[in-house]
Amino acid sequence: MDKEKVQEFIAKRVAHELSDGDVVNLGIGLPTKVANFVPHGKTIIFQSENGFVGLGPSPSEDNINPYITNAGGVPVTILPGGAFFDSATSFGIIRGGHVNLTVLGALQVDERGNIANYMIPGKMVPGMGGAMDLLSGAKKVIVAMEHTAKGSPKILKECTLPLTAMGEVDLIVTEMCVIEVTPEGLLLREMNEEFTLAEILESTEAKLLLPEKILSMQSVIM
Repeated sequence: MDKEKVQEFIAKRVAHELSDGDVVNLGIGLPTKVANFVPHGKTIIFQSENGFVGLGPSPSEDNINPYITNAGGVPVTILPGGAFFDSATSFGIIRGGHVNLTVLGALQVDERGNIANYMIPGKMVPGMGGAMDLLSGAKKVIVAMEHTAKGSPKILKECTLPLTAMGEVDLIVTEMCVIEVTPEGLLLREMNEEFTLAEILESTEAKLLLPEKILSMQSVIM
């Protein structure tokens, strides 16, 4: 799969973790694609930390409004019933525990559910934005990311980059597999049929716990 297909596959799988009526925050980049794949029959209220609820799917080329953007500055749509508000209200929703689920990207995640997702030492990059607030304020945290970076594992025994939060990640979804963070360690729940178990283990530095039955990601998406 090319990069676009990889990201779509991850976003589709994440979308199946959403429950009807959830208030969901999507991080910038790959996580924003989740809004395009909400399963039929589910109503999800997407919240954008720059100040609105009612985020809809990505706009078509002839329907872009440059004044309606997500936290990453990318044009989005807003659904009927959506509302705009200031940053204080937006972060009041996040810090007040009103977000059921947040989907964030990451540079690294480790065996204890620690996450590093905002800084590469020595490089000019933006700050963490609202990630720290979301990680501590959301009821459930899903990391949606590609499994490796230029062939190097991103799921580690211990993060080496500065941490955004400690022990807050609940689920990791990559193009290779779905991993649940448990008190005993990282549990391999599902596999992409295009990869072997050996390939997944080789691409993951952290130890993975293997259940008796590992589900297919494709079967969940379908």
